[in-house]
Amino acid sequence: MTPQHILRGNTCITVILDFSPGSGNTTPATNMIISRSTLLAIALAITAAGSDTLPVPPATPQSLAASVRQHLVQDRFARAFWGIKIESLDTGQILFEHHADKLLKPASNAKLFTAALALDRLGPDRRLRTSCFARQLPSRSGTLPGDLYIYGRGDFSFAARFHDGDYSASLAPLVETLKQTGIRRIRGGLVGDATYFNGPPFGAGWTWDDLQHYYGAEVSALTHEDNVVDLFFRPGPKLGSGCSIETRPRTSYLTFVNRTTTASADSTRALQLHIPPGENVVYVTGHLPLGTTNWIDAAPVRNAPLWFVSQLQDQLEQHQIRVGRPPRTVDWLSPPSERPHYGQLVEVATVESPPLSELVRQMMKSSQNLYAQSLFLQVGQHRQSLQNPSPEPPQTTEQAAMAELTAFLAEAGIPAGSVNLDEGSGLSRRALVTPNAIVELLKYMDRHRNADLFRASLPIAGVDGTLSRRMNQTAAQGRVQAKTGTLAHVFALSGYVTTAAGERLVFSLMLNNISPASNAEARSDLDHLAILLASLDERTRPASVDPGTAR
Repeated sequence: MTPQHILRGNTCITVILDFSPGSGNTTPATNMIISRSTLLAIALAITAAGSDTLPVPPATPQSLAASVRQHLVQDRFARAFWGIKIESLDTGQILFEHHADKLLKPASNAKLFTAALALDRLGPDRRLRTSCFARQLPSRSGTLPGDLYIYGRGDFSFAARFHDGDYSASLAPLVETLKQTGIRRIRGGLVGDATYFNGPPFGAGWTWDDLQHYYGAEVSALTHEDNVVDLFFRPGPKLGSGCSIETRPRTSYLTFVNRTTTASADSTRALQLHIPPGENVVYVTGHLPLGTTNWIDAAPVRNAPLWFVSQLQDQLEQHQIRVGRPPRTVDWLSPPSERPHYGQLVEVATVESPPLSELVRQMMKSSQNLYAQSLFLQVGQHRQSLQNPSPEPPQTTEQAAMAELTAFLAEAGIPAGSVNLDEGSGLSRRALVTPNAIVELLKYMDRHRNADLFRASLPIAGVDGTLSRRMNQTAAQGRVQAKTGTLAHVFALSGYVTTAAGERLVFSLMLNNISPASNAEARSDLDHLAILLASLDERTRPASVDPGTAR
């Protein structure tokens, strides 16, 4: 059974197809596995689309303000906190604002700043190189004396996501390039060099329990398959028997302690993963109902550089390139004596990533934390490479990126203190941003030389990315381009919308301190407001329209 597409968003795997053993073909639609939150979201969308009690779409900016205000005063928001800013890009008119100057947790809306920063500082055409170094070129017989050093520069495209879901193809560009050099045997071993980034493999403010999940995977200059292993669970053949676990890609890098059982067919699924900090051991407990199809999860790996070169060695040996020694790694903590001196080595092979515009698009559409933090660190490394002499005291790459973000925000006219980030993904619980700052960023990027690429990276309502199953068959479908955000008790949606009247609006909707019945319910509250904006069928007039401010 081989999945064709595994898309990991910020909070859950959205849709996974079960595959018949050995067939390579999908099973019928009844065997689709969809997360419970996604099922509820779909149900809410269908209900909304067919409801006769939906509010009348606002005809004027004034009635829009009244509709938004009416939504905010519902009893279920009594203990919650809303921050909202809605402004016309065409006229500059503020249609509505509510606590727009208050600092709120942005969740993955923080990725808006990372995407803008990367496009501005690095440029859309930049490609990330991964180089292979050795003492000398291979001999005529294809033998390479000594070690082969794999020097990573943060390219995260060695993943099935970038190769039509094909796990076997993710390292193929590097393997094929090495084959073309004529290498047939490496007397030494593979050395994964992840020193390009200086600092811990996790973003500042990430919590320990995030590191148990795919969305808290390690960030490294050498990254393979998003630094996670996809897991496919199947119930056993009879009651009480253990569940089977299959990995994609196939690997022995993780060790599984399987304490699962197969329960009665009418039971509910209950599987849990636990990965002790710093270990590549996965404890699996719980049960699956008898006769059910696959359940899919993912486990992050520890020591991402070693994961990369271990998988690369497996691929090389499958292509009859023998490696003499086990792989090893160097990173930011390795002493100088253990680090390669590349001035004394020869670059025997190199591969490049897709252009940065594509990397940003992949990050934003799927809300991938590792990609966001990697791009953030790229900016930091770029800043450090331009600094001579290096700053004192020494900075981590993340700290350098923060310094560059501060400079960028000043250039964009965003007031100091309105953006308090300490990493690039929004996974940090310490992140705080005002709706005003997000709207100012979106306005700035609408005027930016890379405006089209920035906007194209945003998910489109009812079409793709994390909005592909939201606002379907509503006025917002295809008209709202926005970044989602979800953490515990935190929901956000910010971006651009074209109204029914053809006017371009920019908006930021932030909902904090909420305990909804489900994530889908809270997302529906944000979607309701975005649909109102898309339904607006009268344009604003700067001289006469009341902004409808609710403070």
